Amino acid sequence: MKIEEEVKKYMENKYSMIKASNYQIQAKETAIFPSDKALEYLSLGLVGEAGEVANKIKKLIRDGRVDHDWKNTIMAEDIASEVGDVLWYCAMLTDHIGIDLGKVMEKNLDKLKSRKSRGVLGGSGDNR
Repeated sequence: MKIEEEVKKYMENKYSMIKASNYQIQAKETAIFPSDKALEYLSLGLVGEAGEVANKIKKLIRDGRVDHDWKNTIMAEDIASEVGDVLWYCAMLTDHIGIDLGKVMEKNLDKLKSRKSRGVLGGSGDNR
C-alpha cells in the first residue's frame, strides 16, 4: 500500500476534532425557520430526526441484520447522517435558549461521571 493511501485511510478513521461551540456557530449559518415559532419548530425537528434514526435501526431489526457486521456499510452511513441531523437540531435548540452546546455536553458528562462514581448509572429518574 502506498504511503498516501495509508495516510488517507488513517485520516478517515481518525476522530474529528471539531469543537461543539464551533459546530453550533457554523450550523447556525444554515438555520432557516420562523423565529416566532423557533422553540416549537426546533423541538419538533429534533424528535422527527430522532425518529428517523430509530426507523433505520428498526429496519435493521426487521431484516435480521442487528447481529451482523453492518458498522462500515451504507446503512451505518445513513444512520450517521440522521444523527447529524439530530445534532443540528440540538445545536440550534441550545443556541435558541442561549446555551453553548459544548457546555451542555460537558455538564452531561459531569452528571454521568458522578452517577457512575456513586453507582447509580443504571436505573431511572433524573435526580439519582
